Amino acid sequence: MAEQELLVRSGHIAALRLFDLAYEIDLKRAEELWARRAQGASARARLAGTPSKAVSFGVPPLGLALGPVPLLLDGTSMMAEASVRLYDFGIAALALQLPAQDLTWTAFTALMNQADRAVGPAAETEVWDRLLSQIRGLLGEALDRPTAVPLEEDYLIGMVNAFSEPMTAEALQQRVDLVPLLSGEERPLSEGARRDLLAQRFSYHPDDLAVITWDRAFILEPRRETDVADVLEMANAQLLEMRSYDEMLDDELPRMRALVETARRRTNLLASRRYARLARQLHTLVAEVTELAERVDNALQVTEDVYLARVYAAAIGLFRVPQVSAAVDRKLDIIRQTYTALHGETAGGRAELLEIAILVLIAFEIVLSLVRH
Repeated sequence: MAEQELLVRSGHIAALRLFDLAYEIDLKRAEELWARRAQGASARARLAGTPSKAVSFGVPPLGLALGPVPLLLDGTSMMAEASVRLYDFGIAALALQLPAQDLTWTAFTALMNQADRAVGPAAETEVWDRLLSQIRGLLGEALDRPTAVPLEEDYLIGMVNAFSEPMTAEALQQRVDLVPLLSGEERPLSEGARRDLLAQRFSYHPDDLAVITWDRAFILEPRRETDVADVLEMANAQLLEMRSYDEMLDDELPRMRALVETARRRTNLLASRRYARLARQLHTLVAEVTELAERVDNALQVTEDVYLARVYAAAIGLFRVPQVSAAVDRKLDIIRQTYTALHGETAGGRAELLEIAILVLIAFEIVLSLVRH
């Protein structure tokens, strides 16, 4: 007799889209503006199931409820709950949450893929643009140097809180195939691709499970805690912010070279002043990016919770945050070296001006002494 398909009694699909909204967000000001203009609920985030001493936020992000949003999933209309979490280093993490109740595992997987088609990276951005415009309109005064065309990151999470029968992580993996849900593929995958997709699996209790990939995750959490999902969002926020620094420095390096070449072609006595002004600009840029990059690195410190630390480290590695961060460091080092060279040329220029001034004074003294005699 065929085994009956497992039912998802309660859970949800969460579609995330993160935007590099501004250079910095004043969260206290944003909270005040939200309370006065939107009169909606807000909360400073903490991880619900993890002791505060085990996990430390640099600056806790601000969560805001945006209300229900209609979505069209393969021709069927559904209501999703929209929310946003604002990070002080300039990231807005928008989320659309679709309820999943009394669905077969096949239907739950289908809902995940429908959500991806409706609001994922390849979908139209109308719903995200509308939510982003709402945030900018209400909280614009809290944004420091808003980004005209923000960078984006997407992530999709399937969360199950209860099945139709008690289920351990081990039993679940034997009972259902997680690969179609995590890959979005309808065709079978090779054994190597399946192993790679399921490589990052984590359980703390027998009845919980987290499987994370580059752009999707599945979480079984019977205690309804959101800590793993929150950590995945934070890792995506760190990736996006590092990407924004990387692209900013990509744009800055050619401009910096052009300015240096222009300054060097001008050989008049005021060239050292131009070197000094350019050196100050480069020093300011390095200081700003270094300060914010350190804030991003320290946005979440997981100390005593070994399970959450493993999930967080795996996510950071999967999302290639260290590689992007290393690229930012290399470009900052180029700018630092340029600053050092310009500083040296400035000092040399000033010494040259001093020598010229001394020679002029000596010549003046000689001419004056000849005139007197």
